[in-house]
Amino acid sequence: MTMEFGISRCSVCQKTGSMCICGGCKTVFCLKDFNEHRQQLSNRFDHDIMRFHDELLSRMKQINDSSNELFTQINRWEATTIDKIHKAADSARQKLNKMLNYEKEIFKEQFANLTKQIRFQREENSFAENDIQLLKHKLNKMQQSLRQLTGQDKSNIVLIENSKINWNNLIYVQKQQLILPSPSTTITLTTKWTQNGLTVAGGYRKGSGFNQLHCPNGFFVDDNLTVYIADFNNNRIVEWKFDSSSGLVSAGENGQGNRTDQLDGPTDVILDKEKDSFIICDKRNRRVLKWPYRGGTSGQTIIPNIDCACLTTDQDGFIYVSDIRQCFVKRWKIGDTQGTIVAGGNGKGDRLDQLSSPTFLFVDREQSVYVADRDNHRVMKWPQNAQEGIMIAGGEGQGNTLAHLSSPCGILVDQLSNLYIADRGNHRVVRWAKDSDQGTLIVGGNGQGQQSNQLNEPKGIAFDRHGNLYVADCWNHRIQRFSIDSNPTS
Repeated sequence: MTMEFGISRCSVCQKTGSMCICGGCKTVFCLKDFNEHRQQLSNRFDHDIMRFHDELLSRMKQINDSSNELFTQINRWEATTIDKIHKAADSARQKLNKMLNYEKEIFKEQFANLTKQIRFQREENSFAENDIQLLKHKLNKMQQSLRQLTGQDKSNIVLIENSKINWNNLIYVQKQQLILPSPSTTITLTTKWTQNGLTVAGGYRKGSGFNQLHCPNGFFVDDNLTVYIADFNNNRIVEWKFDSSSGLVSAGENGQGNRTDQLDGPTDVILDKEKDSFIICDKRNRRVLKWPYRGGTSGQTIIPNIDCACLTTDQDGFIYVSDIRQCFVKRWKIGDTQGTIVAGGNGKGDRLDQLSSPTFLFVDREQSVYVADRDNHRVMKWPQNAQEGIMIAGGEGQGNTLAHLSSPCGILVDQLSNLYIADRGNHRVVRWAKDSDQGTLIVGGNGQGQQSNQLNEPKGIAFDRHGNLYVADCWNHRIQRFSIDSNPTS
């Protein structure tokens, strides 16, 4: 606990004079009450932290894997499966006995008939060379049948089939994903977020260390609150687990370049766990890559020769990519070679059928495409199959009032069709209610800076399953999380 000195009134005894200010709670104390306050904090630390830590340490030392209920479940499965295997084997034996008995009866009947023929021809002495050859052939066939009945020849009579069982996948262990409440149950127009953000990734100035970022752009938050970040100037995708002090490189740790195992200025990333892959907007290489999610050492180009700025996907698996130079948004299906223009495509401009440097995207359930039209300082909505867009935020030129935007970037739309915008040039995040002509301030807006209530050119934004707001605070080289305010003030 730090201590500052000043002249004021003690918050406890109300005395005036030379006072101490607690560096944590900013409360003013006289020296006597400050020492008592510090002792109280020390007691709290011992009770809340040290005791809790020691309890966890004691429990950790008592961990016994053999007593874990999960091992009991596996043992129970093993016993049940063995019992089922025994029953399946008994059933197979019974079926085999039935089959063999049937074949034995046929063999006996055929052998008896052949015996009669041989004895007749021998007794009557009525045979020639061709009769001997024919009888020899029949005896050879009977010998083959006998070998099959005794299991010496497996070529025909009975087939034992067990290849349909995948023995490697009879049982498997996997970590259960954390299921969290949907943000739609908590976010309304009255929802507020705390104004002081918590740094959940980076925040140690710009750099390439595992605890650093360098101009993060787009990112993805999964159900386990792990953040996957397009670390633009480090030419990599970084995975930052919940409450971790450092990240792991998931893609592009081989330096700046255009090989399939390299990235050059990635601006956006999406994680598709069902397909075990990242979709990466590799901006300076003018390509979109598909990169294995686990253990991948290189990517595969799925969209080449595109001045990609950002990307998103819809519920049907289509990929949407903004082309910042040609000023359009295209929709792609994996395997497509051309893609379909769904927004813009009429040259650079500010008409309703044009875009100017489109960047971040959002697609709703009706496949309407929302576009951060950066250089027009507006956000456009293009309904499916529309020939022109609808301006839903900004469009009044660059400015810093709540009716203006300045180089908007990340965008989100909630289920009530309210729009959230990373207003980059104004260093803030704003919410535009549906059909509103101006926004309301959500976080930031306290000038360009690196304090916890400030932003410095925010880029991507996202909600987690709790409804907490994440912001890629680009030039502060960090990802900030703003929690829903459970006790908002008016």
